[in-house]
Amino acid sequence: MKHIYFYLALVAGVVITGCRSSGGGEVTGVPQKSFRSEVPYGMVYIPGGSFLMGQTDQDVTFAQIAQTKQVTVSPFFMDQTEISNTQYKQYVNWVRDSIAISNYLNDDKYYYQPKNKDANTSGQKFINWDYVSKNSVWNFKKNPDNAQKLQGMYYQGDDRIFDRNEVDVRLLKYHYSIMVLRDAANYKNDKSKRRSDFILRDTVAVYPDTLVWLSDFSYAANEPMVEGYFSHPAFRNYPVVGITWRQARAFTVWRTRYNDAYKDKRGLPHRLPYSLPTEAEFEYAARGGRIGTDYPWGGPYIKNAKGCLMANFKPGRGNYTDDGGAYTVNVRSYFPNDYGLYNMAGNVAEWTASAYDPAASTFVHDMAPTFNYEAKPTDPEIMKRKVVRGGSWKDVGYFLQNSTRSYEYQDTAKSYIGFRCVSHFVGRDIRDRR
Repeated sequence: MKHIYFYLALVAGVVITGCRSSGGGEVTGVPQKSFRSEVPYGMVYIPGGSFLMGQTDQDVTFAQIAQTKQVTVSPFFMDQTEISNTQYKQYVNWVRDSIAISNYLNDDKYYYQPKNKDANTSGQKFINWDYVSKNSVWNFKKNPDNAQKLQGMYYQGDDRIFDRNEVDVRLLKYHYSIMVLRDAANYKNDKSKRRSDFILRDTVAVYPDTLVWLSDFSYAANEPMVEGYFSHPAFRNYPVVGITWRQARAFTVWRTRYNDAYKDKRGLPHRLPYSLPTEAEFEYAARGGRIGTDYPWGGPYIKNAKGCLMANFKPGRGNYTDDGGAYTVNVRSYFPNDYGLYNMAGNVAEWTASAYDPAASTFVHDMAPTFNYEAKPTDPEIMKRKVVRGGSWKDVGYFLQNSTRSYEYQDTAKSYIGFRCVSHFVGRDIRDRR
């Protein structure tokens, strides 16, 4: 994929010459290096614009929850494909290795060693991931002592099968903290509130729920999918499923920190955090810059001129294989839309950042619209609904339409729901670089 680079100029009028730091007594701004923003790996640039958000075809369910509304979206980057099993497994392995090093090995060789022993006064240790990538903690031939130390990470006693050493996935949990900016804005004048009141701390199990292939479909022989879909290399480039909304958000936090750590080592400025797309961003990106179309490829038909199906869904009366796949397919299957995005309809439905409300289109703003609600564990289930977009391999064609809205509960994992990330563009739109 060809990388596109964007150059952002320094603040107009700022001139820094020689060793003169005072600017001759004038306000010249803070001296900074020029910033070059590049398209994140695996993403494409989505230019900002305005579009008619909402239904373009008959509302066959008579739900009346997708009224047409003109809205504007600022430019952003979006994953070209759904997050695949191999991409998500990188995250799972990172969490696994972090727990192994921190809780079981306690070996200083896996941590950064400060040159000055007195430099680290906090006593906090940081894992040296460059060393770990070259010296896997699971390479017992090279590190024979690790075999005994890591026994506690495997299933124990009656949970073992044929005495195999299998990592207990229940131990794989990711702890993170984020600032809930919307709450901070709503209570900024409340003197009784502290900064910590707006920090969300969560602990999320990271391993996908592989049993969804059985729990989603009663009396269906989907055991092979349970046993191999996430673990077998044949499915490495298939979309990850069995992921709750909370797990998907945790992944975006980890991805942000993982990328920031890379840039910190090289003295590079951070890009804006990764996140799930809002439902407006998802629909805007799915339309690919086309106006009034039913599907990401244009429409209004799900077949092209040669009679080939354009997405992975449930065609006809349930001829699942007519589109080339009985279940999910490779994340780069079919043709991308005009923005270069694959499977914005079909394959797996996708989580968005937006909370679900049937009347959202009537009260959200027309600039970067979204309805957000940070559901608490004590909230009723109706408050834990998140918007799902795009339709999936098991859905009929209606759910593949750009405007179709659906929802699922944030703590629910399904065999037909995955996700992809966005990162917002910093600076002017690429189309306006004068």
